Amino acid sequence: MAYYRTPHDVTTLPAWQALEAHRKAMQHFSMREAFNEDPQRFSEFTLSSAGLFLDYSKNLITTETRKLLVNLANEVGLKDAIKAQYDGELVNASEGRPALHTALRRPVGDKLQVNGVNVMPEVHKVLNQMTDLVGRIHDGLWRGYTEKPITDIVNIGIGGSFLGPELVSEALLSYAQKGVRCHYLANIDGTELHELTSKLRAETTLFIVSSKTFTTLETLKNATAARAWYLAQGGSQAELHRHFIAVSSNNAAAVAFGIREENIFPMWDWVGGRYSLWSAIGLPIALAIGMSNFKELLSGAYTMDQHFQNADFDKNMPVLLGLLGVWYGNFWGAQSHAILPYDHYLRNITKHLQQLDMESNGKSVRQDGVPVNVDTGPVIWGGVGANGQHAYHQLLHQGTLLIPADFIVPIVSFNPVSDHHQWLYANCLSQSQALMQGKTRAEAEAELRAKGMPEAEVQRVAPHKVIPGNRPSNTIVVERISPRRLGALVAMYEHKVFVQSVVWGTNAFDQWGVELGKELGKGVYSRLVGTEETAAEDASTQGLIDYFRGRHRG
Repeated sequence: MAYYRTPHDVTTLPAWQALEAHRKAMQHFSMREAFNEDPQRFSEFTLSSAGLFLDYSKNLITTETRKLLVNLANEVGLKDAIKAQYDGELVNASEGRPALHTALRRPVGDKLQVNGVNVMPEVHKVLNQMTDLVGRIHDGLWRGYTEKPITDIVNIGIGGSFLGPELVSEALLSYAQKGVRCHYLANIDGTELHELTSKLRAETTLFIVSSKTFTTLETLKNATAARAWYLAQGGSQAELHRHFIAVSSNNAAAVAFGIREENIFPMWDWVGGRYSLWSAIGLPIALAIGMSNFKELLSGAYTMDQHFQNADFDKNMPVLLGLLGVWYGNFWGAQSHAILPYDHYLRNITKHLQQLDMESNGKSVRQDGVPVNVDTGPVIWGGVGANGQHAYHQLLHQGTLLIPADFIVPIVSFNPVSDHHQWLYANCLSQSQALMQGKTRAEAEAELRAKGMPEAEVQRVAPHKVIPGNRPSNTIVVERISPRRLGALVAMYEHKVFVQSVVWGTNAFDQWGVELGKELGKGVYSRLVGTEETAAEDASTQGLIDYFRGRHRG
């Protein structure tokens, strides 16, 4: 299975050059004027699918812009690339692997060949294994070393083994099963372990060690420390199997740690960490919300997968969002993108999307190893609304940088209090409206005069109240944050990232930049503890090592 096509310089394509000309023609485009002149603009630039409603009308676009962006998608071979990914071709060229996280949400009976083997029976075998474990724990049949039922689950993992599961289990807290609490341990900072274990009892705690290779430093250090804590609290090595399970492809290492082979859930090299919450890495999700809700999550993602595969590009949510990102990053000079969820349960979606987008598209060479000559992935940042309005939204409204934003908001709150949710929804809409509409100098002056301010004072204050407007945003509305809709939402962003990688010709599924720091970290550690006497590769690192060692001796 060869990689679907050799990338080429995207800037040489006719569609790219047409977009450059169009960008010049759009220099003085005003969204405010566009809305005033076209009463159909909202209906023209909205669409719904998989339980999501997308309003992308508040963007620096016309129907011509959309047509040119779709032309670009066609010229880079996006349709072939989508098919290649779903068919299991080697879209991860640097590692010679397919990227088949979408297979994890496909229904029973589907067939998908990887190296001549249909992988779908194995996918559903693992789902059945998960169903069995979740049922035993929820029914109180899985007992700790004192024969008490398990009440607390601790997922030990980092990166994709942590961010995705944490996002989903917290976002779906309204669906949480009674009697079991889920916790996450990721950072190697001992304070996190201390704070967590102080709330737990070893006899009723089950640890899930999530590491594909079972060699990830932070995960193994935390797992070893958790095992020591379990033993210090009265647990025995003989009963360790009751309190530790693993999700890994390295069975031998997990068994050597003390985990029984039947309690090891497999991973596959065709699923990357940041795309793995749909696999057994999602065990803490299933334990938190129940297996039927976990399958609803998969079903929502599958519905979005079908939309991505089959919808025309001009009516395709992930494609349009991906192309808009290219439009702003490569033609308008945007360097970051804000994710602004207006829902407390979605407060961690920005962290997950940071890894998904920045680890996938933080690349400077194409699939064929040739350097790119355009900017690639943006910085992803943001946080929960309405808190951000009283913090960093000021930069969005009046700063000098162009920062596109995605607003995400449900219509229904699971926890209604008086008219709070109506105010939350109103805040979300008013922020996107203010970004688009802004406030002119004349409007600022009129506002100040209406307050009776002297003219000299009006002229002094008015410049500070001018808000440029014309700042782009998307608004994604869901009825409520349910498993099915959340699955669709996360899958939509996965596909958006892939779309952009295809345009730029990069590999969205490797992360070699992550590896260098790991390698260098071993040498730094050896020098910190004195097992390596040679100097570090640079004076700054050596100086900081010496400072650490000097302070510890003091």
